[in-house]
Amino acid sequence: MSQSPLRRGQPRYDWVFRNARIVDGTGAPSFIGDLAVTGEKIAALGEPGTIPPGAGESERDLSGMALAPGFIDSHTHDDRIVLDAPDMLPKISQGVTTVVVGNCGISLAPVTFTDTPPPPPMNLLGGAEAYEFPTFAAYADAVARKRPAVNVAALVGHSALRIATMDDISRKATDAEIAKMGALLDEAMRNGAAGWSTGLFYPTNAAADADEVARLGRYVSAHGGVYATHMRDEFDNVLASIDEAVSTARNARTPLVISHHKCAGVHNWGRTQQTLPHIEAVANGHSVNVDVYPYAAGSTNLRADLITDTYPIMIAWSRPYPEMTGRYLIDIAAEWGLDLDETAARLQPAGAIYFQMDEADVRRVLSSPLSMIGSDGLPHDDHPHPRLWGTFPRVLGHYARDVGLFDLETAVHKMTGLTAKVFGLENRGTLTPGAYADLVAFRPDTIADRSTYEQPTLPSSGIEWVMVNGGMSFQAEQGVEERHGRLIN
Repeated sequence: MSQSPLRRGQPRYDWVFRNARIVDGTGAPSFIGDLAVTGEKIAALGEPGTIPPGAGESERDLSGMALAPGFIDSHTHDDRIVLDAPDMLPKISQGVTTVVVGNCGISLAPVTFTDTPPPPPMNLLGGAEAYEFPTFAAYADAVARKRPAVNVAALVGHSALRIATMDDISRKATDAEIAKMGALLDEAMRNGAAGWSTGLFYPTNAAADADEVARLGRYVSAHGGVYATHMRDEFDNVLASIDEAVSTARNARTPLVISHHKCAGVHNWGRTQQTLPHIEAVANGHSVNVDVYPYAAGSTNLRADLITDTYPIMIAWSRPYPEMTGRYLIDIAAEWGLDLDETAARLQPAGAIYFQMDEADVRRVLSSPLSMIGSDGLPHDDHPHPRLWGTFPRVLGHYARDVGLFDLETAVHKMTGLTAKVFGLENRGTLTPGAYADLVAFRPDTIADRSTYEQPTLPSSGIEWVMVNGGMSFQAEQGVEERHGRLIN
Protein backbone atom coordinates (compact mmCIF):
# COMPACT_ATOMS: atom_id res chain seq x y z
CA MET A 1 0.00 0.00 0.00
CA SER A 2 1.47 3.38 -0.96
CA GLN A 3 1.64 6.13 1.62
CA SER A 4 0.23 9.61 1.13
CA PRO A 5 2.65 12.43 2.02
CA LEU A 6 2.10 14.53 5.11
CA ARG A 7 -0.23 17.42 4.34
CA ARG A 8 -0.57 20.77 6.06
CA GLY A 9 -2.64 20.48 9.23
CA GLN A 10 -2.09 16.74 9.69
CA PRO A 11 -0.80 15.63 13.09
CA ARG A 12 2.91 15.34 13.70
CA TYR A 13 4.15 12.70 16.14
CA ASP A 14 7.20 12.34 18.35
CA TRP A 15 7.77 8.76 17.21
CA VAL A 16 6.50 6.61 14.37
CA PHE A 17 7.26 2.89 14.23
CA ARG A 18 6.54 1.25 10.90
CA ASN A 19 6.04 -2.26 9.51
CA ALA A 20 6.03 -3.94 12.93
CA ARG A 21 4.24 -7.14 13.83
CA ILE A 22 1.70 -5.57 16.17
CA VAL A 23 0.97 -7.85 19.15
CA ASP A 24 -1.50 -5.64 20.98
CA GLY A 25 -1.74 -7.37 24.37
CA THR A 26 -5.39 -8.38 24.08
CA GLY A 27 -4.69 -11.86 22.74
CA ALA A 28 -6.10 -10.93 19.34
CA PRO A 29 -4.24 -12.04 16.18
CA SER A 30 -1.19 -9.95 15.40
CA PHE A 31 -0.91 -7.90 12.22
CA ILE A 32 1.64 -5.81 10.35
CA GLY A 33 1.12 -2.15 11.11
CA ASP A 34 2.40 1.26 12.16
CA LEU A 35 2.20 2.96 15.56
CA ALA A 36 2.72 6.59 16.51
CA VAL A 37 3.55 8.14 19.89
CA THR A 38 3.03 11.71 21.06
CA GLY A 39 4.21 12.66 24.52
CA GLU A 40 3.51 9.81 26.93
CA LYS A 41 0.69 8.24 24.94
CA ILE A 42 0.06 6.12 21.88
CA ALA A 43 -1.43 8.54 19.36
CA ALA A 44 -2.25 6.37 16.36
CA LEU A 45 -2.24 2.72 15.29
CA GLY A 46 -3.15 1.14 11.99
CA GLU A 47 -2.16 -0.77 8.89
CA PRO A 48 0.90 0.35 6.94
CA GLY A 49 0.13 3.56 5.09
CA THR A 50 -2.35 4.99 7.58
CA ILE A 51 0.35 7.22 9.10
CA PRO A 52 1.81 9.49 6.39
CA PRO A 53 5.56 9.44 5.68
CA GLY A 54 7.47 12.10 7.55
CA ALA A 55 4.82 12.34 10.26
CA GLY A 56 7.26 11.50 13.03
CA GLU A 57 10.05 13.57 14.50
CA SER A 58 11.80 10.19 14.82
CA GLU A 59 10.87 7.16 12.72
CA ARG A 60 11.97 3.53 12.81
CA ASP A 61 11.32 0.64 10.49
CA LEU A 62 10.55 -2.46 12.59
CA SER A 63 10.35 -4.97 9.75
CA GLY A 64 10.99 -8.43 11.18
CA MET A 65 10.26 -7.28 14.74
CA ALA A 66 7.27 -7.56 17.03
CA LEU A 67 5.96 -4.47 18.79
CA ALA A 68 4.08 -5.16 22.02
CA PRO A 69 3.02 -3.40 25.19
CA GLY A 70 5.82 -3.30 27.72
CA PHE A 71 5.73 -6.41 29.87
CA ILE A 72 4.27 -6.17 33.37
CA ASP A 73 6.04 -8.36 35.93
CA SER A 74 3.11 -9.44 38.08
CA HIS A 75 5.19 -10.74 40.98
CA THR A 76 8.46 -9.15 42.11
CA HIS A 77 10.48 -8.31 45.17
CA ASP A 78 11.95 -5.23 43.50
CA ASP A 79 10.80 -2.87 46.27
CA ARG A 80 14.35 -1.79 47.12
CA ILE A 81 16.24 -2.28 43.86
CA VAL A 82 14.04 0.34 42.15
CA LEU A 83 15.65 2.79 44.58
CA ASP A 84 19.18 1.40 44.91
CA ALA A 85 19.75 0.45 41.26
CA PRO A 86 17.06 2.46 39.46
CA ASP A 87 18.29 1.59 35.98
CA MET A 88 16.56 -1.76 36.71
CA LEU A 89 18.70 -3.55 34.14
CA PRO A 90 17.57 -7.08 35.12
CA LYS A 91 13.99 -6.16 34.19
CA ILE A 92 14.11 -3.54 31.47
CA SER A 93 16.57 -5.69 29.50
CA GLN A 94 13.76 -8.29 29.32
CA GLY A 95 11.23 -5.78 28.00
CA VAL A 96 9.61 -5.21 31.39
CA THR A 97 8.20 -1.71 31.84
CA THR A 98 6.23 -2.22 35.10
CA VAL A 99 7.03 -4.24 38.21
CA VAL A 100 4.48 -5.21 40.88
CA VAL A 101 6.31 -5.02 44.22
CA GLY A 102 5.27 -5.85 47.79
CA ASN A 103 4.42 -9.51 47.25
CA CYS A 104 4.29 -12.43 49.71
CA GLY A 105 3.42 -10.13 52.61
CA ILE A 106 6.84 -8.45 52.28
CA SER A 107 7.09 -4.71 51.61
CA LEU A 108 9.44 -1.88 52.58
CA ALA A 109 6.58 0.24 53.90
CA PRO A 110 5.12 0.84 56.38
CA VAL A 111 7.74 -0.55 58.80
CA THR A 112 11.20 0.33 60.09
CA PHE A 113 13.84 -1.64 62.00
CA THR A 114 16.25 -0.06 64.44
CA ASP A 115 17.60 -2.42 67.10
CA THR A 116 17.11 -5.74 65.30
CA PRO A 117 17.64 -6.96 61.75
CA PRO A 118 14.57 -7.78 59.67
CA PRO A 119 13.42 -11.35 60.35
CA PRO A 120 13.03 -13.84 57.49
CA PRO A 121 11.52 -13.34 54.97
CA MET A 122 11.68 -9.56 55.41
CA ASN A 123 15.46 -9.83 55.04
CA LEU A 124 14.96 -10.77 51.38
CA LEU A 125 14.69 -7.02 50.70
CA GLY A 126 17.86 -6.15 52.59
CA GLY A 127 19.01 -5.28 56.10
CA ALA A 128 17.60 -2.82 58.60
CA GLU A 129 18.95 0.12 56.58
CA ALA A 130 16.63 -0.81 53.70
CA TYR A 131 13.55 -0.18 55.84
CA GLU A 132 13.30 3.58 56.15
CA PHE A 133 9.64 4.18 55.31
CA PRO A 134 7.16 4.39 58.22
CA THR A 135 4.36 5.27 55.81
CA PHE A 136 3.54 4.30 52.26
CA ALA A 137 3.58 7.99 51.31
CA ALA A 138 7.26 8.09 52.26
CA TYR A 139 8.00 5.15 49.95
CA ALA A 140 5.96 6.72 47.15
CA ASP A 141 7.94 9.93 47.53
CA ALA A 142 11.23 8.01 47.33
CA VAL A 143 10.14 6.33 44.10
CA ALA A 144 9.12 9.69 42.65
CA ARG A 145 12.46 11.27 43.57
CA LYS A 146 14.53 8.37 42.24
CA ARG A 147 12.46 7.93 39.06
CA PRO A 148 13.42 4.35 38.18
CA ALA A 149 13.58 3.10 34.62
CA VAL A 150 10.37 1.09 35.07
CA ASN A 151 6.96 1.83 36.52
CA VAL A 152 6.17 0.55 40.01
CA ALA A 153 2.80 -0.83 41.11
CA ALA A 154 3.04 -1.44 44.84
CA LEU A 155 1.30 -3.82 47.22
CA VAL A 156 1.47 -3.46 51.00
CA GLY A 157 2.73 -6.55 52.82
CA HIS A 158 0.83 -8.06 55.74
CA SER A 159 4.09 -9.04 57.47
CA ALA A 160 5.20 -5.41 57.32
CA LEU A 161 1.89 -4.33 58.84
CA ARG A 162 2.08 -6.90 61.63
CA ILE A 163 5.65 -6.07 62.58
CA ALA A 164 4.83 -2.35 62.58
CA THR A 165 1.83 -2.68 64.90
CA MET A 166 2.19 -5.84 67.06
CA ASP A 167 4.45 -6.64 69.99
CA ASP A 168 4.09 -10.38 69.34
CA ILE A 169 3.57 -11.59 65.77
CA SER A 170 3.31 -15.24 66.85
CA ARG A 171 -0.41 -14.77 67.59
CA LYS A 172 -3.52 -13.45 65.92
CA ALA A 173 -3.90 -9.67 65.97
CA THR A 174 -6.31 -8.07 68.43
CA ASP A 175 -9.14 -5.81 67.34
CA ALA A 176 -7.06 -2.77 68.24
CA GLU A 177 -4.08 -4.05 66.25
CA ILE A 178 -6.28 -4.81 63.24
CA ALA A 179 -7.56 -1.24 63.45
CA LYS A 180 -3.99 0.08 63.46
CA MET A 181 -3.05 -2.08 60.49
CA GLY A 182 -6.22 -0.98 58.74
CA ALA A 183 -5.30 2.66 59.21
CA LEU A 184 -1.90 2.00 57.65
CA LEU A 185 -3.55 0.18 54.76
CA ASP A 186 -5.97 3.05 54.25
CA GLU A 187 -3.06 5.51 54.21
CA ALA A 188 -1.26 3.36 51.64
CA MET A 189 -4.25 3.06 49.34
CA ARG A 190 -4.87 6.82 49.51
CA ASN A 191 -1.24 7.42 48.51
CA GLY A 192 -1.10 5.16 45.50
CA ALA A 193 -0.86 1.51 46.55
CA ALA A 194 -2.50 -0.97 44.18
CA GLY A 195 -3.50 -3.43 46.89
CA TRP A 196 -1.99 -5.67 49.51
CA SER A 197 -0.45 -9.12 49.97
CA THR A 198 -0.07 -11.87 52.53
CA GLY A 199 2.62 -14.47 53.02
CA LEU A 200 0.78 -16.95 55.21
CA PHE A 201 3.51 -19.52 54.54
CA TYR A 202 6.00 -17.39 56.49
CA PRO A 203 6.46 -17.16 60.28
CA THR A 204 5.93 -13.39 60.27
CA ASN A 205 2.45 -13.95 58.84
CA ALA A 206 1.43 -17.51 59.70
CA ALA A 207 -0.40 -16.69 62.95
CA ALA A 208 -2.94 -14.53 61.13
CA ASP A 209 -6.18 -16.40 60.59
CA ALA A 210 -8.74 -15.95 57.82
CA ASP A 211 -10.74 -13.51 59.94
CA GLU A 212 -7.75 -11.17 60.40
CA VAL A 213 -6.98 -11.28 56.69
CA ALA A 214 -10.58 -10.68 55.58
CA ARG A 215 -11.05 -7.76 57.96
CA LEU A 216 -7.89 -6.08 56.69
CA GLY A 217 -8.84 -6.84 53.11
CA ARG A 218 -11.96 -4.72 53.46
CA TYR A 219 -9.80 -1.62 53.91
CA VAL A 220 -8.28 -2.42 50.51
CA SER A 221 -11.65 -3.23 48.96
CA ALA A 222 -12.91 0.22 49.90
CA HIS A 223 -10.33 1.65 47.49
CA GLY A 224 -10.81 -0.92 44.73
CA GLY A 225 -7.50 -2.68 45.42
CA VAL A 226 -6.39 -6.26 44.77
CA TYR A 227 -5.32 -9.03 47.18
CA ALA A 228 -2.33 -11.28 46.38
CA THR A 229 -1.37 -14.21 48.58
CA HIS A 230 1.52 -16.58 49.05
CA MET A 231 -0.84 -19.22 50.39
CA ARG A 232 -0.46 -21.02 53.68
CA ASP A 233 0.62 -24.27 52.00
CA GLU A 234 1.76 -25.12 48.48
CA PHE A 235 2.64 -28.69 49.47
CA ASP A 236 0.27 -31.37 50.83
CA ASN A 237 -2.52 -29.00 51.89
CA VAL A 238 -2.61 -26.94 48.72
CA LEU A 239 -6.34 -27.53 48.09
CA ALA A 240 -7.29 -26.36 51.58
CA SER A 241 -5.09 -23.31 51.12
CA ILE A 242 -6.86 -22.47 47.86
CA ASP A 243 -10.20 -22.73 49.67
CA GLU A 244 -8.97 -20.38 52.40
CA ALA A 245 -7.58 -17.85 49.91
CA VAL A 246 -10.74 -17.69 47.82
CA SER A 247 -13.05 -17.57 50.82
CA THR A 248 -11.01 -14.79 52.41
CA ALA A 249 -10.96 -12.72 49.23
CA ARG A 250 -14.69 -13.19 48.78
CA ASN A 251 -15.34 -12.08 52.37
CA ALA A 252 -13.13 -9.05 51.86
CA ARG A 253 -14.72 -8.30 48.46
CA THR A 254 -11.33 -8.07 46.74
CA PRO A 255 -10.08 -9.69 43.54
CA LEU A 256 -7.61 -12.48 44.33
CA VAL A 257 -4.19 -13.34 42.93
CA ILE A 258 -2.72 -16.67 44.04
CA SER A 259 1.02 -16.07 43.96
CA HIS A 260 3.45 -18.32 42.06
CA HIS A 261 0.97 -21.17 41.87
CA LYS A 262 2.70 -24.52 42.21
CA CYS A 263 2.41 -28.00 43.69
CA ALA A 264 5.68 -28.34 45.60
CA GLY A 265 7.38 -31.48 46.80
CA VAL A 266 8.01 -34.64 44.78
CA HIS A 267 4.95 -36.44 46.14
CA ASN A 268 2.73 -33.55 44.97
CA TRP A 269 3.94 -33.55 41.39
CA GLY A 270 1.05 -33.74 38.96
CA ARG A 271 -1.49 -32.20 41.32
CA THR A 272 -2.03 -29.10 39.18
CA GLN A 273 -4.46 -31.41 37.37
CA GLN A 274 -6.50 -31.01 40.57
CA THR A 275 -5.65 -27.49 41.67
CA LEU A 276 -6.40 -25.57 38.48
CA PRO A 277 -9.96 -26.88 38.03
CA HIS A 278 -10.43 -26.56 41.79
CA ILE A 279 -9.55 -22.86 41.66
CA GLU A 280 -12.11 -22.27 38.92
CA ALA A 281 -14.75 -24.27 40.78
CA VAL A 282 -14.39 -22.55 44.16
CA ALA A 283 -14.03 -19.11 42.56
CA ASN A 284 -17.55 -19.55 41.18
CA GLY A 285 -17.64 -16.13 39.58
CA HIS A 286 -15.28 -14.35 41.99
CA SER A 287 -12.26 -12.77 40.28
CA VAL A 288 -9.31 -15.15 40.81
CA ASN A 289 -6.04 -15.31 38.89
CA VAL A 290 -2.65 -16.85 39.49
CA ASP A 291 0.87 -15.75 38.66
CA VAL A 292 3.56 -18.19 37.57
CA TYR A 293 7.26 -18.18 36.73
CA PRO A 294 8.54 -20.41 33.90
CA TYR A 295 10.90 -22.58 35.92
CA ALA A 296 10.65 -25.79 37.96
CA ALA A 297 12.61 -24.33 40.89
CA GLY A 298 11.65 -21.75 43.48
CA SER A 299 13.75 -19.59 45.78
CA THR A 300 13.44 -18.08 49.24
CA ASN A 301 15.24 -18.20 52.59
CA LEU A 302 17.02 -21.43 53.49
CA ARG A 303 14.34 -22.98 55.72
CA ALA A 304 14.59 -26.03 57.96
CA ASP A 305 11.16 -27.27 56.88
CA LEU A 306 12.22 -27.30 53.21
CA ILE A 307 15.41 -29.33 53.68
CA THR A 308 15.19 -32.70 51.95
CA ASP A 309 17.22 -35.10 49.85
CA THR A 310 14.33 -35.64 47.41
CA TYR A 311 15.25 -32.63 45.26
CA PRO A 312 18.43 -30.55 44.78
CA ILE A 313 18.95 -27.39 46.83
CA MET A 314 21.38 -24.68 45.69
CA ILE A 315 22.65 -22.00 48.08
CA ALA A 316 21.79 -18.49 46.86
CA TRP A 317 23.58 -16.69 49.69
CA SER A 318 25.07 -17.36 53.11
CA ARG A 319 26.26 -14.67 55.46
CA PRO A 320 28.78 -16.78 57.45
CA TYR A 321 29.93 -18.80 54.41
CA PRO A 322 29.65 -16.61 51.30
CA GLU A 323 32.07 -18.91 49.49
CA MET A 324 29.33 -21.57 49.44
CA THR A 325 27.10 -19.39 47.27
CA GLY A 326 26.11 -21.18 44.07
CA ARG A 327 26.93 -24.64 45.44
CA TYR A 328 24.53 -27.49 46.20
CA LEU A 329 23.64 -28.24 49.80
CA ILE A 330 24.33 -31.97 49.40
CA ASP A 331 27.88 -31.28 48.19
CA ILE A 332 28.58 -28.89 51.06
CA ALA A 333 27.26 -31.49 53.54
CA ALA A 334 29.55 -34.15 52.10
CA GLU A 335 32.53 -31.78 52.28
CA TRP A 336 31.80 -30.88 55.90
CA GLY A 337 30.90 -34.42 56.96
CA LEU A 338 27.47 -33.30 58.24
CA ASP A 339 23.89 -34.21 57.42
CA LEU A 340 21.72 -31.82 55.42
CA ASP A 341 19.96 -30.31 58.43
CA GLU A 342 23.22 -29.63 60.29
CA THR A 343 24.74 -28.14 57.15
CA ALA A 344 21.76 -25.85 56.58
CA ALA A 345 21.88 -24.69 60.20
CA ARG A 346 25.57 -23.83 59.90
CA LEU A 347 24.97 -21.77 56.72
CA GLN A 348 22.32 -19.54 58.35
CA PRO A 349 21.27 -16.88 57.67
CA ALA A 350 21.05 -17.96 54.06
CA GLY A 351 18.89 -18.25 50.98
CA ALA A 352 18.35 -21.15 48.62
CA ILE A 353 17.00 -22.31 45.27
CA TYR A 354 14.76 -25.38 45.61
CA PHE A 355 14.22 -27.68 42.62
CA GLN A 356 10.88 -28.76 44.04
CA MET A 357 8.43 -28.63 41.11
CA ASP A 358 7.59 -30.79 38.11
CA GLU A 359 8.02 -29.42 34.59
CA ALA A 360 4.63 -30.78 33.51
CA ASP A 361 2.98 -28.85 36.34
CA VAL A 362 4.82 -25.67 35.33
CA ARG A 363 3.57 -26.03 31.77
CA ARG A 364 0.03 -26.73 32.95
CA VAL A 365 -0.07 -23.54 35.02
CA LEU A 366 1.55 -21.48 32.26
CA SER A 367 -1.14 -22.70 29.86
CA SER A 368 -4.05 -21.88 32.17
CA PRO A 369 -6.22 -18.92 31.13
CA LEU A 370 -6.00 -17.81 34.77
CA SER A 371 -2.23 -17.30 34.73
CA MET A 372 -0.12 -14.17 34.40
CA ILE A 373 3.66 -14.17 34.14
CA GLY A 374 5.68 -13.07 37.17
CA SER A 375 9.39 -13.51 37.82
CA ASP A 376 9.42 -13.69 41.64
CA GLY A 377 13.13 -12.91 41.37
CA LEU A 378 15.17 -11.91 44.42
CA PRO A 379 17.50 -9.12 43.30
CA HIS A 380 19.47 -9.00 46.55
CA ASP A 381 20.60 -12.63 46.43
CA ASP A 382 24.32 -13.08 45.82
CA HIS A 383 23.56 -15.89 43.35
CA PRO A 384 19.97 -15.25 42.23
CA HIS A 385 17.58 -17.63 40.54
CA PRO A 386 17.83 -17.13 36.73
CA ARG A 387 14.20 -15.99 36.67
CA LEU A 388 15.38 -12.54 37.80
CA TRP A 389 16.98 -11.92 34.39
CA GLY A 390 15.27 -14.41 32.08
CA THR A 391 11.57 -14.90 32.81
CA PHE A 392 9.88 -13.01 29.97
CA PRO A 393 12.15 -13.97 27.06
CA ARG A 394 11.97 -17.56 28.33
CA VAL A 395 8.19 -17.55 28.00
CA LEU A 396 8.32 -15.96 24.53
CA GLY A 397 11.27 -17.90 23.17
CA HIS A 398 11.27 -21.27 24.87
CA TYR A 399 7.65 -21.93 25.76
CA ALA A 400 5.79 -20.06 23.00
CA ARG A 401 8.14 -20.43 20.02
CA ASP A 402 10.18 -23.58 20.71
CA VAL A 403 7.82 -25.75 22.77
CA GLY A 404 4.62 -24.41 21.18
CA LEU A 405 2.82 -24.28 24.52
CA PHE A 406 0.76 -21.32 23.22
CA ASP A 407 1.02 -18.76 20.47
CA LEU A 408 2.88 -15.47 20.69
CA GLU A 409 -0.30 -13.47 21.12
CA THR A 410 -1.36 -15.54 24.15
CA ALA A 411 2.10 -15.26 25.69
CA VAL A 412 2.10 -11.47 25.35
CA HIS A 413 -1.44 -11.23 26.73
CA LYS A 414 -0.33 -13.12 29.87
CA MET A 415 2.35 -10.51 30.50
CA THR A 416 0.50 -7.35 29.45
CA GLY A 417 -3.25 -6.93 28.98
CA LEU A 418 -4.32 -9.59 31.44
CA THR A 419 -1.95 -8.35 34.13
CA ALA A 420 -3.00 -4.72 33.71
CA LYS A 421 -6.65 -5.74 34.05
CA VAL A 422 -6.07 -7.84 37.17
CA PHE A 423 -4.14 -5.10 38.97
CA GLY A 424 -6.35 -2.25 37.76
CA LEU A 425 -3.57 -0.48 35.86
CA GLU A 426 -5.58 1.84 33.66
CA ASN A 427 -4.39 2.62 30.15
CA ARG A 428 -1.59 0.07 30.41
CA GLY A 429 -1.03 -3.33 28.90
CA THR A 430 -2.51 -2.86 25.42
CA LEU A 431 -1.58 -1.06 22.23
CA THR A 432 -4.51 1.33 22.01
CA PRO A 433 -4.58 5.01 21.06
CA GLY A 434 -4.72 6.95 24.32
CA ALA A 435 -2.87 4.28 26.31
CA TYR A 436 0.53 5.03 27.82
CA ALA A 437 3.38 4.32 25.44
CA ASP A 438 5.02 1.50 27.40
CA LEU A 439 6.44 -0.44 24.45
CA VAL A 440 8.89 -3.21 23.66
CA ALA A 441 10.30 -4.15 20.27
CA PHE A 442 11.72 -7.68 20.02
CA ARG A 443 12.63 -10.32 17.47
CA PRO A 444 10.22 -13.28 17.81
CA ASP A 445 12.56 -15.60 15.91
CA THR A 446 15.56 -15.07 18.16
CA ILE A 447 14.33 -13.87 21.55
CA ALA A 448 15.76 -16.12 24.26
CA ASP A 449 16.72 -16.22 27.91
CA ARG A 450 20.44 -16.73 28.54
CA SER A 451 20.54 -16.77 32.34
CA THR A 452 21.13 -20.19 33.90
CA TYR A 453 21.36 -21.61 37.41
CA GLU A 454 25.14 -21.56 37.04
CA GLN A 455 25.30 -18.09 35.41
CA PRO A 456 22.10 -16.37 36.55
CA THR A 457 22.82 -12.77 35.58
CA LEU A 458 23.31 -13.11 31.82
CA PRO A 459 21.00 -10.71 29.95
CA SER A 460 18.54 -12.11 27.46
CA SER A 461 18.83 -11.72 23.70
CA GLY A 462 16.31 -10.52 21.13
CA ILE A 463 15.03 -7.39 22.90
CA GLU A 464 15.78 -4.43 20.62
CA TRP A 465 14.50 -1.47 22.62
CA VAL A 466 12.08 -0.50 25.37
CA MET A 467 10.02 2.67 25.78
CA VAL A 468 8.47 3.73 29.10
CA ASN A 469 5.81 6.45 29.28
CA GLY A 470 6.74 7.63 25.79
CA GLY A 471 10.46 7.95 26.54
CA MET A 472 13.05 5.74 24.84
CA SER A 473 14.61 4.04 27.86
CA PHE A 474 16.63 0.99 26.80
CA GLN A 475 18.36 -0.09 23.61
CA ALA A 476 20.13 -3.39 23.18
CA GLU A 477 23.48 -1.90 22.20
CA GLN A 478 23.47 1.11 24.53
CA GLY A 479 21.68 -0.26 27.61
CA VAL A 480 19.59 2.09 29.75
CA GLU A 481 19.52 5.57 28.24
CA GLU A 482 17.00 7.49 30.35
CA ARG A 483 14.63 6.68 33.22
CA HIS A 484 10.95 7.43 32.75
CA GLY A 485 9.20 5.22 35.34
CA ARG A 486 6.86 6.24 38.14
CA LEU A 487 4.52 4.84 40.77
CA ILE A 488 1.27 3.74 39.11
CA ASN A 489 -1.99 2.17 40.24
